[in-house]
Amino acid sequence: MATINGVPVKSPVPLSSRMQTGRAMALDVWSVYNAANLPADCINLGQGYMNFPPPQWVKDAATEALGTVAGNHYSHPKGRPRLREAIRDYYSASYGRTLNVDNEILVTSGANEGQYAMFTAFLDPGDEVIMFEPYFDQYLPSVTFNAGTPVFVPLHPPSSANRRSTSDDWTIDFEELRHVVIGLPMDCILTPNFRAAFSPKTKMIIVNTPHNPVGKVFRRDELEKIAALAKEFNTLVMADEVYDCLVYDKKEHVRIATLPGMWERTVTVGSAGKSFAATGWRVGWLVGPPTLIGPVLAATTRIVYCSNSPLQEAAAAGLEQAPSRNFFPLQLQAYQERRDILLEGFDRLGMNYTHPEGSYFALLDISNVDIPDDYPFPQTIHGRGRDFKACWFIAMEVGVSSIPVSEFYGEKNSHIGEKFARFAFCKDTAQLKEAVERLQKLKNYLK
Repeated sequence: MATINGVPVKSPVPLSSRMQTGRAMALDVWSVYNAANLPADCINLGQGYMNFPPPQWVKDAATEALGTVAGNHYSHPKGRPRLREAIRDYYSASYGRTLNVDNEILVTSGANEGQYAMFTAFLDPGDEVIMFEPYFDQYLPSVTFNAGTPVFVPLHPPSSANRRSTSDDWTIDFEELRHVVIGLPMDCILTPNFRAAFSPKTKMIIVNTPHNPVGKVFRRDELEKIAALAKEFNTLVMADEVYDCLVYDKKEHVRIATLPGMWERTVTVGSAGKSFAATGWRVGWLVGPPTLIGPVLAATTRIVYCSNSPLQEAAAAGLEQAPSRNFFPLQLQAYQERRDILLEGFDRLGMNYTHPEGSYFALLDISNVDIPDDYPFPQTIHGRGRDFKACWFIAMEVGVSSIPVSEFYGEKNSHIGEKFARFAFCKDTAQLKEAVERLQKLKNYLK
């Protein structure tokens, strides 16, 4: 029997079997920790959307586009020429090549739709897709809806004895002996190390850097090892780099597509929503060789046909004017200030946490939060990880919401995620300072 949000339902017509894969119909974590379910005055540091608007000059460009005829009608499925040209002009240097606007750039309806279209274009039933845990939760259903088989490889967190570790301390196991994973009777292959994850069925690996939710910025040597295996096993790479403008502490953001032999097998994902504080605009883009972009264009044309026109024009204006306005360096400074406000609050708490070197998330180790056995949790929390209880308890008793990290794991390794809560610092400084003061109440609930 089918279930919707965990509740059994009987449909007069059977659902597609894909709806029972990838947790598609399970109650998602965003619904559990929705503002409607939490106290009215709870500060939302759970979901990764901003409580401030895009820059005025970008909004003005959206208004201007709405005032034109062309800006209110279909765009080409490839994306509006102005935006593709702006992507070429802004990003070509970082790829070490002049991007071709006709066949190496594709505008999509948000980064997520672009990723989905790539799975549609390249996955056959049983093809395996490697993803690092914790992973962005949309990867899983997007893979299984397209008949792929997820293969989970955990990033190993640092020792809990390290109170102020960095995201770089979350590591991949490259050292274990090679073996081929073939014919295991399970929907999702579970493997303790990275090299063992590759097999003749491996079609794609997802590399998310800067990483959500860890904040890890993959080092060049790590990406070189991933690239070597991708070439050895003839594997595609989907490089999810939507947070590429948010890299702190003088870390180097390396595009895996720029490594030797990797341009031909990599599609890189970008996002106007992350770049310009406009997550609701749903404008993203893919960059890659014509042999990969062409099939993805064919898929996205049939999925959405085209993305919204006026906000593509606004995103183009954003990229065009960003250099003269020194926008991205100034934005990075602002986000680093926000990050440091939150981390200073964690320091005052004396709790373990991960110092993020990229993105706008930070992980707090909540394993020592003492939760009463008889606390009145809602039915939606029952049967979930301990971190679901901890995050609910913190939201109710402290007034700050976060997201339980076990949601971003497969079943086997979910115990790793249960130690952590994800806090988003893409909020204004006033809200973050208030949240930090509230979080100090957690001292009363620590073991």
